[in-house]
Amino acid sequence: MNRPDLNQLDPAIRAYIEHLEAEVQRLSAPQHLSAPHPRRAAAPKTRPTPIPEVEEEEVLPQTSETAEPPTTLSLISATADGLAKRTLRHLYNRQRRGGMGVFDIETPKDNHPTLLAQADQGQNLIVLTNLARAFRMPLDAIPETPIRARGESFAGRLNLAENEQIALILPDQVQGYVALLSQSGMVRMLRHHFFGEYMKPGTALYDYRTFGPLASACWTGGNGDLFLATRAGKAIRFAEKAVPPQGGPGIRLSAGDRAIAITGVSEFSGVFMVSADGRGTIRNMSTFLANKAPGASGKIAMATDSLVAAVNVLPGDDLVILSHQSKIIRFSADDVPVKDGVVQGVNCMALRADEAVAVLVCLPYDRM
Repeated sequence: MNRPDLNQLDPAIRAYIEHLEAEVQRLSAPQHLSAPHPRRAAAPKTRPTPIPEVEEEEVLPQTSETAEPPTTLSLISATADGLAKRTLRHLYNRQRRGGMGVFDIETPKDNHPTLLAQADQGQNLIVLTNLARAFRMPLDAIPETPIRARGESFAGRLNLAENEQIALILPDQVQGYVALLSQSGMVRMLRHHFFGEYMKPGTALYDYRTFGPLASACWTGGNGDLFLATRAGKAIRFAEKAVPPQGGPGIRLSAGDRAIAITGVSEFSGVFMVSADGRGTIRNMSTFLANKAPGASGKIAMATDSLVAAVNVLPGDDLVILSHQSKIIRFSADDVPVKDGVVQGVNCMALRADEAVAVLVCLPYDRM
């Protein structure tokens, strides 16, 4: 094919084409001039440093679809200072993994959201603070709003101490246990009736002087395993029954690390982990062997130094991620590859000068 006359083209377009032609000629030139000299001594062989598996990024079409029929379940987004809103769960459409999400709770610039929770109509909420104190309040104490709406304060319902902030919100239950994890890696299990309607507001959950600030909590059945994760991506798994009644060490932390997540697991489940940069993975629990006892240092579960959450997940579940700048995305857990080893994860939420802060699992309504 003969080269066409480019003189009639715009000068900028012609210059760009000529630049591309020069690059093609350079890359097709013989490479023997850059080959090593035959007399040059070979570099000593060294054992390569093992690196985490890098997943190939599948580009998913960014669509939005109705996630479920109308339900009475609500998603709650809140700040540590007690500014919150709740929105019916079915109003959050399902996007594809890697999308930008939608704006959710409106807050002042200096009061960013940090919490996600869900509850059904008529349920009460268990509000847990960083000082490991517990309060009960009805779900309707938080106003129901559209997706993008201003948060309203419910902190006035709680008798918070100075420097006390809201760490977690759980729906109440009439069975099971609440597993508690402190930032220092200590664990305690409490039966459901501890959080019943006669619980004194501000009840202490453990000895704060020994355990330290509360990091995470979850409902469990009492007969499964617990999965604990740290900011540096390390994790440990052990039986719930191995936790002593008064609590004890769950994971031994390295210098500068802190515990950030606890979730109940089984041999057949996976754990979705997400880092601050929006990358996530599902770690297969059938290949993440349980320790015989709590208190060990654990092992790397995800290649990151900024893990923000870890939650139990099954096929068919939906995942919700909340960001520092009040954006929220809902997508299918089936979009995230399940892995048996350490990986860096795939893009789950597009973040620009933003970071992920919380994750929630939306179970199908028949499993609630």
